[in-house]
This record gives sequence, C-alpha cells and structure tokens, in this order.
Amino acid sequence: MSNGEAHGLTDALEHAAADGELVGVRTHQMHALRDRGYFDGRYGDALRGVSYFLSHITRRHAAAGTVDVVPAHFSEVPLLLRMLDRLVVLTACSPPDRHGYVSLGTNADYVAALLGHVPVYVETNPNMPRTAGRNSIHLSQVAGWCEGERPLIEVVPAMPDERDLAIARLVAERIGDRACIQAGIGSIPNSVLASLGDRRDLGLHTELLSDGAIDLIESGVVTGVHSVRRPGKVVATFCLGSRRLYEFLDENPVVEMLPVDWVNNPRVIAQQPNFVSINGTVEVDFMGQAAFEMIGGALWSGSGGQADFARGALYSPGGQAFLVCRSTTANGSVSRIVPRLGHGQAVTTLKNTVDKVVTEFGVAELRGRSIRERTHALVSIAHPTHRDSLEREARALGWW
Repeated sequence: MSNGEAHGLTDALEHAAADGELVGVRTHQMHALRDRGYFDGRYGDALRGVSYFLSHITRRHAAAGTVDVVPAHFSEVPLLLRMLDRLVVLTACSPPDRHGYVSLGTNADYVAALLGHVPVYVETNPNMPRTAGRNSIHLSQVAGWCEGERPLIEVVPAMPDERDLAIARLVAERIGDRACIQAGIGSIPNSVLASLGDRRDLGLHTELLSDGAIDLIESGVVTGVHSVRRPGKVVATFCLGSRRLYEFLDENPVVEMLPVDWVNNPRVIAQQPNFVSINGTVEVDFMGQAAFEMIGGALWSGSGGQADFARGALYSPGGQAFLVCRSTTANGSVSRIVPRLGHGQAVTTLKNTVDKVVTEFGVAELRGRSIRERTHALVSIAHPTHRDSLEREARALGWW
C-alpha cells in the first residue's frame, strides 16, 4: 500500500497478464497511490484488483465495477489475507544493509504480518528510508528480489482554515500531559498536534505517522516514557507525508514500524492509559452513528482503523475517542450533523462506540447518553443556520 508498492514487480505482473500468462490472479491492496491497468479491467479475469481501502486512484474504478472492494477493519486485514489460497507478497523495501537485511521503510501494515509465512518478493529502492521495528527481512529468506529506483510519493500537509483551527483547539484543550495519541493525516489532525507544544511526556501510538508528529518528537514533547507496551518509542504501521518526514524516518531508532494487527488491535490500545484517538468523519446522525466511507451514495474510502482505535480508546483508562468534522460541506448548504444517515449510507463507527464528536462550534459528548441527550448535544454543535431545521426534525422523531 502507498509507498510500499513494488512498481517494477507490479509492472512485470501486468506484462505477464498482457501476454496471456496469468489466469485468475488477484492483487490485494490498500490505498494505492499509482494507477494500474488491472484497476480499469483491461486484463479481464486474468488480473483484477481487490481493495480494502479506496484512494483517489481506485475509487473511480470501484464505481465502474472493475475493482472489488472488501469491507474490513484495518487490524483484521492480515487475518483476511491469510485466508486466501496461494498468497504471494510483492513489496518495496530499502537496499540491504551490511548484514543483508532490508527494511520495509515507510510501511509495516499487513505485509509485515505476513513475513515468514508466505513467499515474499522484494524490490529495493534507494529512496526508501531504513526504519526500525518488525518490518525487516533477510535476503536469504525472500523468494526473489530485484532493484528499482523511484521517488517516494509525497503528501504535503494541508493548510488548515479557521474551522480546522477551532476544532483543533477544542480537541487539544482536552488532552493532558502523558496522554498517548493516535492522529491521522490531514489539516485537523496536524493542527491538533501543532497545538500540543506545551504538553509533557506524550506518547504516539498511531496507525499513520505524518509530518505533524515531527516537531513534537524533536522538541521533546513526545517521549513515550509512559507508554505501556513500547516505552520510549513512537509506534506506527505506515507513514505518508513530505520528504522531510521520509528523511526524519531514515535510521531513526525512536520510530518503530509494527504490523497493523498489533498496532491497531483494540486489545493492545486499551492497555495504554489516557489513550486519545482522533479521526475524521463525514456525517453523524442523532443516534451517534458516524459515517466516513461514502459520499453522495458512492464508496469513497474504507473503514481503515477508525473503529479499531475508537474501540481501543473506549476501554483505555481515561481514554477518549474524538470524531472531528466541519459542521457543513464546503459551501455551507449541507449539514454534517443529520437526523438520520442517508439511505444506504455505511456506518463506520457504531452508535455504541462513539465518544466525542467535534465541530468548530463545540464538543458533543455522546458516550453513555440517551438518544434525546445526544440529539440536543449534536444540534448544539451544528452550524447555526441548520439548527432550527434539525430541531424540527428531532421533534418529529420524538427526540427533542
């Protein structure tokens, strides 16, 4: 996934499909960053893509029916992959070190969980940083390897607007010293991290490590000394950001890249006191159901690790799970707080799991509250221009 894709090996796979050498081959992948012929269906049944999390590349192919989509929690993807017959891994990695070991670099995710269990083909890339953790393999253990050189795809941090900064302030003021944080990529999570410069001894245990973490680590705000499972370490399962992030990762012993079935395991997360999960959502209804995966009735992404971390934080002593979103769509015409999710909308975080929902207008604390109490709390953080209509609909539903 992401920069872990072995492009030369995948090119060879496509050439084999074009030459009629493959029958019934499937590529299983999350968050693809480069377009591929097997996404548009040109190879028919010979070579077809399967996605567990859509990206800007694959969502249009999924809509066209040429990419199959598997609903899944990120933590469970390694288990689902192990259920497949004749599984083979193709992955990018760093060049071998003087001992003959290669590192998966920016990634651990589901690939690290499969090392040693299935045949692995690796493609070395001199631009891939060498990272620590459970994401290395010796060349004597691989089924085959080749060399390639491609620049890593960069995702420059998005610039926050006033709404994002307001949301970040509301979240940050509820995070104390010694908290352990999971935050994704994007303007709001990065703004939250940027607001924590005066905290002490924070931990980072996150699915995705992005640029927002660098300053906190280098300034000594993030130390991880109170982390229960990996004290003194920053834990992640994949990294995506700018060149600055990739240079920061190279041979940095404080960052540990670990398999996703450990990093995102709610049982592991729950062991860490004061765990704080911060994830985005698209809309939330009065019952507290949160939807992240669909826009306009079409699949947009996937569950990823949102529910993994929300469940883990739920059981963490002193834990908090924030779902953040702007109160309306870009032009303000559509409220993201809704009476009921749209017809056919997929629920990403269950009403029984949701904790705190944050817009630029406030924080709705939903955990342990009735539907009537949740409705009042959510309407209070909706955009003012939509509150009257939301109240009217709440009355019609009997929840006001």
